[in-house]
Amino acid sequence: MGEIEHELTARDDSARASAWLPMLRGYLVWTVAAHLGWEIVQLPLYTIWVDETPGYIAFAVAHCTAGDVLIAGATLALALVLAGRGAWPAEQFWPVVMLATVFGAATTIYIEWLNTSVRLAWEYTEAMPVVPVLGTGLTPLAQWLVLPPLGLWLCRRRVLRSRNGRPE
Repeated sequence: MGEIEHELTARDDSARASAWLPMLRGYLVWTVAAHLGWEIVQLPLYTIWVDETPGYIAFAVAHCTAGDVLIAGATLALALVLAGRGAWPAEQFWPVVMLATVFGAATTIYIEWLNTSVRLAWEYTEAMPVVPVLGTGLTPLAQWLVLPPLGLWLCRRRVLRSRNGRPE
């Protein structure tokens, strides 16, 4: 390999290796916006929608969104520790996505069970579809099966395009 090709390869490797920080920043922004939107849209499937004041509902949405952001960050961090590589997200992307998704879904199943069956902190309305056997609401589970992989994929696409000199 000639000197120019070696320099280009080194530059490509450096761009891939330095993509993780913009990736995490982008995913954080995506996570806040997407989970906030999801929390608002699914509100009518919880009794809080009819039983509480608008101020309390706003507090609950902010509280749940903050929890979602913490879960998303923790599950991604755990997935990166277990399956990530230094050049992530260019390498080992899908194993990390799959682990983060599974960890997020498992956390949601536990939190929904804890708060609807043990603590009785919230209730579903009759309109909430419930996953048989688990008893978990379908929309909170779908939230964790859809948003993390979609957000990570969109952010990776944007970051790697910008790192490779292509417009976003």
